[in-house]
Amino acid sequence: MLTTLLRPTAGTARVAGLDVARQAAQVRHAIGVALQEAGLDDLQTGRELLTLQARLYGVQPRDLAARVQQLLRVVDLEDAADRAIKTYSGGMQRRLDLAAALVHRPKVVFLDEPTTGLDPISREAIWRYVRELNQNEGVTFFLTTQYLEEADRLADDVAIMDAGCIVAQGSPAALKASIGNDRVTVALDGSDAELDRAAAVIRRLEGVGDTRTVADTLIVYVPDGAAAVARIVLMLNEAGMRAREVSVAQPTLDDVFLRATGHHLEEDHAVPQPVGGRKP
Repeated sequence: MLTTLLRPTAGTARVAGLDVARQAAQVRHAIGVALQEAGLDDLQTGRELLTLQARLYGVQPRDLAARVQQLLRVVDLEDAADRAIKTYSGGMQRRLDLAAALVHRPKVVFLDEPTTGLDPISREAIWRYVRELNQNEGVTFFLTTQYLEEADRLADDVAIMDAGCIVAQGSPAALKASIGNDRVTVALDGSDAELDRAAAVIRRLEGVGDTRTVADTLIVYVPDGAAAVARIVLMLNEAGMRAREVSVAQPTLDDVFLRATGHHLEEDHAVPQPVGGRKP
């Protein structure tokens, strides 16, 4: 609906100050969109595709070649510009699709899981381009992602959704700070009943804020995780239970997601997280 592909059945929404229902044409000129599946023509070269996209968006002929060359440089595709797109790797195609979404200098760019399935190097490259464009050119990115690390590294504002509702929202730092405790992860072998018993034992430890059970692991939130590890292990041993592995870490967005939804994001990849850059 925000990209005008679907008409709202009720309510109102504005993108870049424009009503998505009453000013749909203006919205489409103000935004760029790169969907999860790159919409590219395998028979074109990268330069041909960007040139066509620029013409469709009304880029002035005198500026067209320079704009295309600039975008090829931005997404590091100058050397491959005159090769057929069918010869591009997945990461190169995602970068070209991003360039196509930017050709008309949009104020807001919607990215739908832009790095899903990419190797770590290609993913890092996409992150770098998005960050540079946001910081240097003031482009607002509205990003849906299943990678919490991606949300943590890129977003100024994160909204976590569960069953169609926003259940937590704020900056990554603020959301992580809301946990207020270190995370101690305790892996045990045993039945669900044994895990419940272990959780009950650990909750007797002073300062424990919350415990969660995920598969065969207990997640324990406590103010001083490093100091609590030895006491947790001792309490479990005294109760006749043995921890297979214990680790301590600072809270992450996964902890925020777990607390807000009751499950890890990896357990249900159908749940998206809209992530915005600067507010349009």
